Amino acid sequence: MMSLCLGSCLKNTDTVNHEGESGVEIIDENNSVSAIDTEGFHYEDVPAYDGKPYVIMNDNHPYSINDSVTEYIRLGEPDELGRCTDAEAIIGIHTLPKEQRGSIGGIRPTGWQTVRYDDLIEGNYLYNRCHLIAYEISGINDDEKNLVTGTRYMNVEGMLPWENQIVSYIETTNNHVYYHCTPVFIDDELVCRGVLMEASSIEKKDMEFCVFCYNVQPGININYLSGESEREEQVITRSMTSLSQEYVLNTNTKRFHYPDCDSVKAMKEKNKRVITSSREEIIDMGYQPCAVCNP
Repeated sequence: MMSLCLGSCLKNTDTVNHEGESGVEIIDENNSVSAIDTEGFHYEDVPAYDGKPYVIMNDNHPYSINDSVTEYIRLGEPDELGRCTDAEAIIGIHTLPKEQRGSIGGIRPTGWQTVRYDDLIEGNYLYNRCHLIAYEISGINDDEKNLVTGTRYMNVEGMLPWENQIVSYIETTNNHVYYHCTPVFIDDELVCRGVLMEASSIEKKDMEFCVFCYNVQPGININYLSGESEREEQVITRSMTSLSQEYVLNTNTKRFHYPDCDSVKAMKEKNKRVITSSREEIIDMGYQPCAVCNP
């Protein structure tokens, strides 16, 4: 299964399924079998966030399709940074849990930060532990290979409506659904930029979707490299404090940063240039603002 990481990224190991006592196939991570790629998806094709929690991709047709009717669940192995890679399943009536979900508070996905914005977020906390394959369709709860650091906005406004659609379809038709969820990371960032959710009904081709859910939170600026965050007005205020101030240029990537940006620490000295100038002048020089510190 292809892991959707832009930049350095280790692909997850292949897996093979064995039938468990419930009849649902489970994963034996010590064996191997060919896996399904999300071929054709490119993060560069995802439109910039415009105020909606998700965007339809590929005319709402999944990139990945598996027409098997054998129920199974596969969780991809974490990459070399410990980040989740992907998860896929054939969901049916027997994979739906019959018990209430337990606690997942002991899991700390990559980039996890405990931070709250009580006046901005219903539920107060910025981050949720987001299931790639929701508990309500799989019964899988506290598996670190299935949980990513995601905003409450992505979890509730972005992912939940599509997860509910799968449950409703299965309970109504008693048919099966192929489902695949992939977090998308850039370079060595520990927090994903979003998740690609794909689903396709199997017995009858009467339900499918392909959406990208943005890992954003309105009013909050997120550092995807570390998971740290701040209010948007703090970023705006900082950007307007001086028409001319110190920036650090990366002459290789043509990005410019605030001096305290984490990306500056990882920058090679030969590519580093410190300059005191206005933001507009640097952009006129052909440089683009860093997506992490938003100078």
